[in-house]
Amino acid sequence: MRMLSKLAMACWGAVAMLAFSGASFAEAGGVTVNVTNGKNIYENGKPGVNGQPDVPACAVCHGDKAMGNDGMGAPRLANIGYVYIVKQLTNFAEDKRMDVTMMQMNGIAKSLTEQDRRDLAAYENSFPHQTELSDLKQLKADGTKVGEIYKGEKLVQYGEEGRISACVTCHGYNGRGADPVYPKIGEQKYVYLVNQLTHWRDASRTNDPMGQMRAIAKNLTDDDIQNVAAYLSQAPDSSAGDGMQIGNQTVLKNIKVVK
Repeated sequence: MRMLSKLAMACWGAVAMLAFSGASFAEAGGVTVNVTNGKNIYENGKPGVNGQPDVPACAVCHGDKAMGNDGMGAPRLANIGYVYIVKQLTNFAEDKRMDVTMMQMNGIAKSLTEQDRRDLAAYENSFPHQTELSDLKQLKADGTKVGEIYKGEKLVQYGEEGRISACVTCHGYNGRGADPVYPKIGEQKYVYLVNQLTHWRDASRTNDPMGQMRAIAKNLTDDDIQNVAAYLSQAPDSSAGDGMQIGNQTVLKNIKVVK
């Protein structure tokens, strides 16, 4: 059954890949991104367009190195996937994804041009590979319920027959990403992971390709969510024998990049 489940998910992923391919490979065909403009918006913000409010510096919430902030529920953005970030900013701008954490991202995305979104995504995927993990001990000391890493590892790596598909099936080893469709979720911030899995489960977030995340999250208990988030937040994206680093730049590397 597990093999069948994994095969079904792989096929599902392939279909999703095809669904995305138009946007993804269109990006690669003649699109130019300006990393300097993305860096300037990220660090300093910019005036809004079309009468929209000014855009604050992304670094205020996501950190100077785009590694996220558990205290604010802000995700890591560095190197999680160019196409994924463009899609999220576009979905925020079109209200296809609602920011139910800080209530900021929809307004911010509307104040960005389409080119700004691409430039930001390119800059956020240009950081050197680095790690800045959630401090689970501190979160627990501050009163946040933190799951058990060993229980989360089992679900991430193997899933549970008849109930939960393994995260690695779509997101790759330890959630390091399967660009351009599936973002890096390993080493993502713990609080953000818990929030998003909960939002997928209660369908307050619905911009997943073909409802894949909602279909998986509806079977997760609160403990499952906390366990999976605990493991993924600490999960290295390569093993000692692997040594492979995933850049999640399948499309970005084929785009003309101006610096």
